[in-house]
Amino acid sequence: MAAGATYEKIATTTLGSTAASVTLSSIPATYTDLVYVFNGAGSTNLNVFIEFNGDTGSNYSMTTLSGDGTTAYSFRYTNASSLQLTYQGYLSTAFNSLSIINIMNYSNTTTYKATLNRYIGTGTDAQVGQWRSTTAINSILIKPNSGTFSVGSTFTLYGIKAA
Repeated sequence: MAAGATYEKIATTTLGSTAASVTLSSIPATYTDLVYVFNGAGSTNLNVFIEFNGDTGSNYSMTTLSGDGTTAYSFRYTNASSLQLTYQGYLSTAFNSLSIINIMNYSNTTTYKATLNRYIGTGTDAQVGQWRSTTAINSILIKPNSGTFSVGSTFTLYGIKAA
């Protein structure tokens, strides 16, 4: 889907100092879907997780296909406390990594929320995820499992006007 009339930037954060997490909040319920783009590096080699509305209960499920250039992997998790966005493609200190997360029907209050994530870094990951809640998403927390996001890392949230 091309940027332009369909995508509308809701928020952007560019780190001026390292951060252990980034929260985008007060997300309006005026779009059909969201696209979250992360471009950055970490203070150490680390994995990245995402949570919706501060929910750390066992309400997330995900299936991931992953590769490191030599071997392909697959993972399936249910009843997790967050969505793990990176596996073989962990965040590195050596260069910026990119993650694009599509969040469908984020403001619908009758369905669970589905996500599609594509990540490229030290490896490559593709993931489908689910947050088992009918609550509209109004905040998104992204965090590493340890360490911090590096200075200059950017976090941008777009609303999709009509999917």
